[in-house]
Amino acid sequence: MRTLVCVTLLMLLHAHGLALPDPAGLGPSAQDTLVRVVLNDGTELIGRIISQDAATIDFMTTGGLQVQILRSMVKEIEPLEGEVKDGEYRRIDPNGTRLFFGPTARPLKSGRGYFSAYEIFLASLAIGIGDVFSMAGGMSLLPGAEQQLFFLAPRIFASVGSSVDVAAGLLYGGVTGEEDNAGIVYGVTTVGSPYVSLTLGLGYGFSGDDFAEDPIILAGFEAQLSSSVKFISENWIVVGSDVIPVSFGIRFFGDHLAADFAFFYPLGSEDMEGFPFVPWIGFAYNFDLGN
Repeated sequence: MRTLVCVTLLMLLHAHGLALPDPAGLGPSAQDTLVRVVLNDGTELIGRIISQDAATIDFMTTGGLQVQILRSMVKEIEPLEGEVKDGEYRRIDPNGTRLFFGPTARPLKSGRGYFSAYEIFLASLAIGIGDVFSMAGGMSLLPGAEQQLFFLAPRIFASVGSSVDVAAGLLYGGVTGEEDNAGIVYGVTTVGSPYVSLTLGLGYGFSGDDFAEDPIILAGFEAQLSSSVKFISENWIVVGSDVIPVSFGIRFFGDHLAADFAFFYPLGSEDMEGFPFVPWIGFAYNFDLGN
């Protein structure tokens, strides 16, 4: 009788299209999910799971090789967000929510965040909440200085389409111990893919209750050159000012670490002497509280 009941239950599960439990924890769309499988010996395989059960995983690598993996050999299975191009995995920049410092409109997903350091001495932390909101803040760590710079930067996000994101935010900061703080309220739009995109923003500066009459315009461009290198240009136009800060540089990134090396140049400035560019260096460590 027990055998008959078990057979009947299995037939019912099959008839209703229900699957056995998903040992990898990837859900019913596992076959469409690009994943990294890490084996106990450190070997990494990138591809898609064809089928799986409690004992084995049938796996197709990005190069088209189909292998069967014993689950006892698997240390970790990690979903990936990149794409496969010409048989190679191409990761997405984990710091796509920002240019060098200025924001893009891409959302910082819930539970994800990063520690960063700009120009070595300006440290910050950002974290995403609910896929629609992020909070960032930071402070300078200048040795021996009696006062330090600080900033707070909340931001809300929305997706308009598959290739258009919009966001609104506030950058507020000042000097510790001083009462006259200032900031910028802004809106920003990013158009394109995670690999090639254009970002345009418009903001107004304020100090206390006084808002500037002229806006500040942000124009940014990103083009990913490989699975770990991206070209970035971040440019600011202060309407009414003759000086336009422009920049160009490279971001090197992996799954968790990113490093920016860039140069800024104040177009229109007559006071620039010596080396014509201001160097920019930034580092970030990305984390996911869900993993």
